[in-house]
Amino acid sequence: MKTIKIAAALLLGTMLATQINAQTDAKEQLVVPLSEPGKPFKLNVGINNGSIKVVTYEGKDVIIDAQTGSEKRNKSGVNVSVNVNTKNSSSDGMASNGMKKINAGRELDITAEEKNNRITVHSNSWKSPITLTIKVPQSEANLKLSTINDGDITVTNVSGELEINNTNGGVYLTNISGSVVASALNSSVVVTFKSIDPKAAMAFSTLNGNIDVTFPTSLKANVKLKSDRGEMFTDFDIEADKAQPKVERSSQSGMYRVNIENWVYGKINTGGPELMMKTMNGNIYIRKAK
Repeated sequence: MKTIKIAAALLLGTMLATQINAQTDAKEQLVVPLSEPGKPFKLNVGINNGSIKVVTYEGKDVIIDAQTGSEKRNKSGVNVSVNVNTKNSSSDGMASNGMKKINAGRELDITAEEKNNRITVHSNSWKSPITLTIKVPQSEANLKLSTINDGDITVTNVSGELEINNTNGGVYLTNISGSVVASALNSSVVVTFKSIDPKAAMAFSTLNGNIDVTFPTSLKANVKLKSDRGEMFTDFDIEADKAQPKVERSSQSGMYRVNIENWVYGKINTGGPELMMKTMNGNIYIRKAK
C-alpha cells in the first residue's frame, strides 16, 4: 500500500520570522499512481471543512491539488495577518507573564493511500477550510465523497457509481454517466446526466434545498417523490399511481395514531429501477435533457 502525506504548517524559530504578516495560501500537490492504470478504480474522499472538486483528464495517475490560506478574516472581511505579540496581555484577559503570544498559521494536513486501485484521501483538520481539486483518469470510477462544513462538492465528466454527501454545502454533478446517490442536508442537489445505468436505483435527498436533476430522454424509472413544503415539476410524462395513500396505524396506552403517507409514486417510460427524491424545504425538478 502506497501512502503519501502532506503536513505543511508554519514553523517556529527562524521560519516564524519569515511568515510574520504573510498572506499567501498554502498549496501542495499529491500524485497517486494506480496499481493497475487504465482499469476501474475507487476513490474515497472525506474531509471536515472545505470543498471537493473532481474532474477527469487524459492521464493515468490521480492528482490531488490541496489549497488553504494562511490568513484569517474577521467579520468585516479584512485580512488579519499572522503575528507575534510580545505584550504582557492575552485575549482572554489573563496575564501572560511576559510570554510571547503566537498566532499559528493554518495547517494543511492531507493523507492519501492507494492499494489495488483503491484510493483513500482524508484530512483530520478542523481549523480551516481546504479545497481539494482532484484529477482522475477517464476510466470507470466508483466515487465516495463527503464534506461537512464550508464547501461544495462538484464532479464533472465522471463515469461510474457516485455516492456524495454534504452537510452544509451543495452537491453539483455535471455530465455524469452511471448512477448517483446524493444528499445535501442544508443546500441543493443539482445533477446533469450524460447517460445512466439502466439497472441502478438512485436517490437524491436534502432537508433545506432544491433537487434538480436532468436525465436522458430514455430514462425508465419507478419514481418515489416527496416535498413537504415545496412543489414538484417535470417535463417527463409520469404515469401516477392512483392507489389510495398508505395508512399506518399504531396504538399506545389505549390510543390510536393514524399516519397517512404522502409520497407520490409513478412510472416514467413504463417504469424501471426506483428513483427516489425527497426534500423538506425546497422544490423537486425532474428534467428531460434537450
